[in-house]
This record gives sequence, structure tokens and C-alpha cells, in this order.
Amino acid sequence: MAAAHLQLFTAPQTLPFGVAVVLVAAIALLEGLGLLAAASPSALLDQVLPDIDADATGGLDRVLGWLHLGRVPALVLLLLFLTGYALSGYALQALAMHMTGGLLSAWAAGLLAVPPALTTVRALGRPIARLVPQDESSAVSEQSLVGRTGVVSAGIARRGLAAQARVRDALGRTHHLLVEPELEGEVFHEGAPILIVAKAGPFYRCIASTHPTSTQGRN
Repeated sequence: MAAAHLQLFTAPQTLPFGVAVVLVAAIALLEGLGLLAAASPSALLDQVLPDIDADATGGLDRVLGWLHLGRVPALVLLLLFLTGYALSGYALQALAMHMTGGLLSAWAAGLLAVPPALTTVRALGRPIARLVPQDESSAVSEQSLVGRTGVVSAGIARRGLAAQARVRDALGRTHHLLVEPELEGEVFHEGAPILIVAKAGPFYRCIASTHPTSTQGRN
């Protein structure tokens, strides 16, 4: 029995699911390291992805909204998919081994594991979406945050090293951004008041705020 279980996890037919497990571990490690460096991959991924209208009724937005993209951080959804994919795949291959004495081909098992993986995202994403504060995750135009003041909330911002900042939009909703100084040589420590002046790829550029008592970037 132990040999059969070992074969299940080492057979080439289960390689896609082993890769999924490795990706889950790698993403968790990168997220942990990113938090230490105040440059979370989760926040970076959400900045790079285009805005999704989770409540749309047609087209691609409807499909992505069904998977809760726009309500739940994209990296969380990716982890749910990979975990569901790996568990479904191994369970499918274990069932095949029990019933036929052999394993399905890697490509067949890999395709069959996709629907239950998507179902996992749908089922577990719903309660997670309820836990995510909507005032921080509501999609807004990236350019609408330019001109808003805020405060560096984690890390030290310098050119080439982004820090996390807390900024409120015109409706009072809080957003967590990755920011770098606009001016070469300028450094912003945690708690420094800033003014967002531009969007540069996944990051925002900022300068020192001339209104340090502004409450736009505070909770």
C-alpha cells in the first residue's frame, strides 16, 4: 500500500499536480519574503492586472466575476486554483489506480482536474470575498489616485525599492499602493506624508506632501 501511494506521487502521470504543489509552496515563500521587504507579490499582481468589474453581466468580466476576480486578491485565487488542481488531480489518479490498476495519462488527468479546480475557486472564493474589506478592494481608475495624498505605511521608499503606502480616493475608500519617489535620491520612511504624482507601470511615483496634516491617506 505504501509503495502504491509512493508511486502515485512520483509517477510521471501525476507530474502536473506535483508542479502545482511546488508553485503553491514557491508563491507562499515569495509572499512571505515580499512582506519582509514591504513589496508583496500579491499587491504587485493586483496593480498589474486590469480593473475587473466583478458585477458585470456579460463578456469576459462575467466569467472572471464568477471566479471572484475583482473581489478577492488575484494571488489568493491563484493559490486556490493550484491547491484545488493538485488535490483533484491526485484524487482522480488514485481513483483510476484503484479501479483499473493503472494511471491516466498526464494530459488527460490534467484536463479533467481543471473543472473541479475552478469549482474550488468559486466555492472558497465566495466566503473569502466576504472577509475582504470592500472599501479597500473596490476598483477605481488608476489615474484617479494621482494627485491624492497618503502616508507610507510599510517599508522605506527609494528609487528602485518600492514601499507600501496608504491612500484614500475621492470617495474616501482606502487603497494600498506600491510607491517610489519621483525624485532621484529622495527617501520616504514609514509614516512620511506623500503626494501621488504619476503612475509608472505597477508602481506609483510620489513626492513629499506639502500638507502633512492631511487625513486623506489615514484610516
